[in-house]
Amino acid sequence: MAQELTLASAIHLAAVMPAVAIGVVQLAAPKGTRPHKLFGWIWVLAMLTAALSSFWVMEIRKGAGWSVIHLLSVWVLVAMALAIWHIRRGNVRAHQRYMVGTLIGLAAAGIGALMPGRFLAQLFL
Repeated sequence: MAQELTLASAIHLAAVMPAVAIGVVQLAAPKGTRPHKLFGWIWVLAMLTAALSSFWVMEIRKGAGWSVIHLLSVWVLVAMALAIWHIRRGNVRAHQRYMVGTLIGLAAAGIGALMPGRFLAQLFL
């Protein structure tokens, strides 16, 4: 039961992989610095690309439309907007919570993508 890598899935995967790496680095790096801000924007762009591209990834339901996992993509779009809104108003704590929460969601989605029958499971396991 091999799955093919569609264009949407390839874009999604190409955005998710750097988002994971940058997200982990951002957790450990000093906050508020120029590199933190630069990599933060790169991370946001990667997350937006991953979220938006996911709306064309429908392998879970065999092309029958969106699944419950797509709600996570909607939440990523909302969370990124709120995180930026909060940091621009100086609310570092709220910014941090949205960013860390989104990174945890990314990790959970990655674990889910390794479930039997999924493309990543076939690729890595």
